[in-house]
Amino acid sequence: MFFTRVVISLVQFGLAVVMSGVVIGLTYRIFVNANPDFDMEAEIKKGNVAVGTLMAAIVFSASMILQQGMSAVVSMVRLHLSAPGQNPFSVPQLFLIAAAHLTIALALALVTISVTLRLFGKLARSLQAGKELERGNVAVGILLSAVVIVAALYVGEGVSALSKALVPQPSMGRVQILK
Repeated sequence: MFFTRVVISLVQFGLAVVMSGVVIGLTYRIFVNANPDFDMEAEIKKGNVAVGTLMAAIVFSASMILQQGMSAVVSMVRLHLSAPGQNPFSVPQLFLIAAAHLTIALALALVTISVTLRLFGKLARSLQAGKELERGNVAVGILLSAVVIVAALYVGEGVSALSKALVPQPSMGRVQILK
């Protein structure tokens, strides 16, 4: 049992290391390229604190949401290693299911953040957030950062539930309570 816990912990640690790099790099690239208002990367290079603050909040929020999907993967691995005879999936199948969980969670994180920012932009049109960010308005950067983080807090559990519902979960069998 001790060996199983150590292996599960090492898998979780390795997955966390890999996913942190993937989430940071992919989220940064997607949002830098998806911004229609201005060149975010050029603004960050110029030292635009407002844009940097928003990008930091986006990466942080995507990581929070993806962490929910990762917990489903860790529980699947834990179940597979602790009850190998009860699991209908082979190791390659388990790997594919884990990849599906993480892909769904990452996609939902990116969609959530993008929709949230666009919806806020529509609701607060007079603010002209894109132009204010480009000018370096730190207050707007902080406000948009808070919007993104709040959205991630609300969506995190839903992402976990949805990824579990969409991707098959291994089961331990049936328990009969009453006859």
